[in-house]
Amino acid sequence: MLFDSSIRKELARSFGATLVVLITVVMTMMLIRTLGQASRGSVAPTDVLLVMGFTVLGQLPTILSLSLFVAVVSVLSRMYRDSEMVIWFSAGRGLVSLLAPLLRFAWPVMLAVGVLALVAWPWANRQIQDLKTQYEQRSDVDRIAPGEFQESAGGSRVFFIDKDTPGANAASNVFIATTEPTRETVTSAQGARLKVEQGERIAVLSRGQRLETALDKPGLRLSEFAEYGTRIGAASSSSPEEAAVKTRDTHELALNPQPVYRAELAWRLGLVMAVLNFVVLGLALAVVNPRAGRSASMLLALFAFIIYYNLMTVGQSWIASGRLGLLPFMAGLHGGTLALGLVLLAARHNQWSLRGTLRRAGGR
Repeated sequence: MLFDSSIRKELARSFGATLVVLITVVMTMMLIRTLGQASRGSVAPTDVLLVMGFTVLGQLPTILSLSLFVAVVSVLSRMYRDSEMVIWFSAGRGLVSLLAPLLRFAWPVMLAVGVLALVAWPWANRQIQDLKTQYEQRSDVDRIAPGEFQESAGGSRVFFIDKDTPGANAASNVFIATTEPTRETVTSAQGARLKVEQGERIAVLSRGQRLETALDKPGLRLSEFAEYGTRIGAASSSSPEEAAVKTRDTHELALNPQPVYRAELAWRLGLVMAVLNFVVLGLALAVVNPRAGRSASMLLALFAFIIYYNLMTVGQSWIASGRLGLLPFMAGLHGGTLALGLVLLAARHNQWSLRGTLRRAGGR
């Protein structure tokens, strides 16, 4: 049908423009956030773009849902404003008949959201966690940039090296300042090398001196050494730490009855069901009131989107704490939202109103 193809083309244009704007905004926000993490030492500076890309990939289900919701509301509001809906109604077609072309346009978006939420979301979280873990598990020597003073991971040491020797495990002109609760130590050496013994990473300093100051009593202690070894961390372990819930695959969440796993599963499934609900709500909420202005329906749609996602977050926390079950939450929020949207759609399709109902009841 010509009308169906035209409305889908207009939806595609609006959806594409909204998607580009939202992705640009989210990428800018994630870049600022990732740069902040890199400045705090949580992410390697060389991995900023990777972390930002994986984060944006994880946020794509929400971005796609919002883009589709905005596209439906804006296109239908424009049709009301330009009296195209009057032509549609005068042709004997009701508001419910618009649901079919909207769903034909929305099903690829729903499929993409399902793949992203159920498959790409845990994979992206795993990649981000691996990058952070690899950076945090590096030794203090690995963190040091030659020619720069830099703090260790815990902030208790300050390092300086002048690395002019070949190889990744050797350095020269080393300076280490260590602060402990009861003493401060300054160690300098002409050379250093890194070795691993019994699972411990040890820096062996050569030809240097060590100045120790006690904070609870006066006096200094100066010592010279030919070689001095200091532990700088554990070697890489073959057994990885337990992954976070967000990094678990969806089938693992479905098989695990723990509340935190059920909460994460409810969030992922809710992202998929939200797409259908937004199509129905968009059709029911899209109306233009000349007295309220052109943006009234869009503001109402954004307000509904914010409430919906906040309820999803609250429900996720309730499931994680054991206050609510998975099925009651899914039926209450997503099923209730779908039922509410269908009721509103039926009321507008049949031109029901509270005032008219009260009048008919009073006339009886």
